[in-house]
Amino acid sequence: MILINGVEDGDTIIPDAHVLPASCLGYKDGLLVKGYLNSTSSPTAAISFQGTLIGKSKIAPQVASFSSRGPSLLSPGILKPDIIGPGVNILAAWAESVDNATNSFNEATNPFNVISGTSMSCPHLSGVAALIKSAHPDWSPAAIKSAILTTAYTADLNGNPISMFDRGSGHVHTLRALNPGLVYDIEPDDYIPYLCGLGYSEQQVRYIVQRKVNCSTPTLIPGAQLNYPTFSMVLGAGDQMTYTRTVTNVGRPFSTYISKVLSPQGVAVKVMPSVIRFKDLNDKASYTVTFTRLENVTRSSIIGQGSLVWNSIGDDGYKVVSTIAVVFV
Repeated sequence: MILINGVEDGDTIIPDAHVLPASCLGYKDGLLVKGYLNSTSSPTAAISFQGTLIGKSKIAPQVASFSSRGPSLLSPGILKPDIIGPGVNILAAWAESVDNATNSFNEATNPFNVISGTSMSCPHLSGVAALIKSAHPDWSPAAIKSAILTTAYTADLNGNPISMFDRGSGHVHTLRALNPGLVYDIEPDDYIPYLCGLGYSEQQVRYIVQRKVNCSTPTLIPGAQLNYPTFSMVLGAGDQMTYTRTVTNVGRPFSTYISKVLSPQGVAVKVMPSVIRFKDLNDKASYTVTFTRLENVTRSSIIGQGSLVWNSIGDDGYKVVSTIAVVFV
């Protein structure tokens, strides 16, 4: 049997166990097979098992066809998804007959069955967060999340970029996340004006924080002003937006960082100051970023993506990356 993906499943291959010789193909390869079938009146085929090949495919990491994409409709100022991690085609084996018929099971010739599990990104990322927490027990959840987001990588093994609304900040890089250099920290109370700014009632916010809140104060903030390690915005014609961010030095004392911007096409980006310096660990520094939509952006340009990188000077080589996501309206 040749099992071919539909267009909606793309090249996401699920390694199911079959009770007959079978080969699973992605959508693009399936088109080639169908083309061959239509090219001859007597098509032939053979399946030849070559064993397990490691390192031959360089399309990884690849976001599964059923994985949710951004942008966030509820809070456009927060880039979604946040991060991606290994979560599809996680293989597991157990001692059971392939067809679940115990009377035909022979441990000598058929000792294991195999199954493919999905939805494993959450426990994998939770494990990464737990690892960071064990190395830095005084870090807040926001600091841990920042470390994961700003150290992720954004291209596959061939060097081809992965779309930002597929991968968010990128694919998790555990070792880099343990030593990110800078983090964007958020205090628990900072989320209250953010939630109020999203339009939640005081009663709804009270359910979350378990105490009385006041959503009528002038301190409400839009999502994009939360001290988040990414930038996400909607820009109309002539729009200009300025955001403030605060970073905490968790790398080395007496360190200096220089900003480098890869501007989204159609957007001018200005960072002030462009150089930040720290004397001690846990010192904080604030900067502003101004995004201006340029006149040459047309309605056909739907999105723009770029990045703001803080590069450290010296041998430590810290590279703190914030993804920039723009939706044009």
